[in-house]
Amino acid sequence: MATTYLLQVDFPSNGPFGEQMATEYQQLAESINHEPGMIWKIWTENSEAGEAGGVYLFESEATAQKYLTMHTERLQTWGITDIRGRVFAVNGPLSAINRAPLAPTTA
Repeated sequence: MATTYLLQVDFPSNGPFGEQMATEYQQLAESINHEPGMIWKIWTENSEAGEAGGVYLFESEATAQKYLTMHTERLQTWGITDIRGRVFAVNGPLSAINRAPLAPTTA
């Protein structure tokens, strides 16, 4: 199993959250599927804490870092600050024991 890379991004957010977020960001979500090296994304939100973000799986560290740079710049153009992004190598054998969805999925 080739090494994949997890990208974790979070930032302060006043919303939208829930169904409104799903509706307003549908086109953005669809466009993310075309980012080089992106395998999947899980969208995250915590309305009580005022945070949003995502967890992504990428084919390589380079594609994860490139996406993080682009996404950080995009968020900043939307007026979002205090963006936190971190890239981690995935330990495939241990993650597989815990049923991690490491394989690409089809939409």
